[in-house]
Amino acid sequence: MDASRYSRLTFVERVDFSEELAVFRLRADTPVDFTPGQYATLGLMNDDRDRPLLRPYSVASAPGETELEFFIERVDDGALTPKLWDLDRGADVWMRNKIVGRFTLDPDRTHHLMAATVTGVGPYVSIIRDQLQKLRAGALDTPDPMLVLHGASRSWELGTYLDELQALSNQVEWFEYVPTVSRPWEDPEWDGEYGRVEDVLRKHLDATSFVPSDSAAYTCGHPKMIDKAQGILQRAGFEEDAIHEEKYFVERNGDG
Repeated sequence: MDASRYSRLTFVERVDFSEELAVFRLRADTPVDFTPGQYATLGLMNDDRDRPLLRPYSVASAPGETELEFFIERVDDGALTPKLWDLDRGADVWMRNKIVGRFTLDPDRTHHLMAATVTGVGPYVSIIRDQLQKLRAGALDTPDPMLVLHGASRSWELGTYLDELQALSNQVEWFEYVPTVSRPWEDPEWDGEYGRVEDVLRKHLDATSFVPSDSAAYTCGHPKMIDKAQGILQRAGFEEDAIHEEKYFVERNGDG
């Protein structure tokens, strides 16, 4: 392995929200710079390989920090995620030095509508945390208004981001967070929006003050949500080059 192409990270903790969903926090030796919304390529060494087994994961933390955060879904028959769940605190995780991706804030628009399923909220969290830090540091005078629609089957699958983003939404005028669950009968204490993200999107597109000609839309997560949401956005008047997507997997033919 060409070690110069990788950074060694230390596994700090895993916070579980269900058997399949968790936030992973990894520590780097020095602050890590990237553009919010980009993804890191993480991996573990196998005894029978000369390089890490690698997979891409969106970074949820803001740039310039030594602790990197990732919202990850476990795939039981996957090559990497079951091994991540078996890590002991202090274990080594490898990361390609270059954090990449084009799913970043659209510089040509000043209003940003973001739709996500479950772990797809990760890049938005990075973008929001970055803007918040710049405002607090005085590095940004005028914030871009942002609206995040975040869906899951049940509320606990929204992770710690449910509390974090709801709190921020109540504190500042430039940010609104709309969580929604699609199986409210399995979550009887939930009193928020219910329905799939694309259904909630229709409602909030009608209510928002965002003007499509000055707004960018982002869809991240499940490909079916992305396809349906993009159709809704186009019919609402969003320009094609203002609609951005990040599919977290590609469905095989015949998959439900």
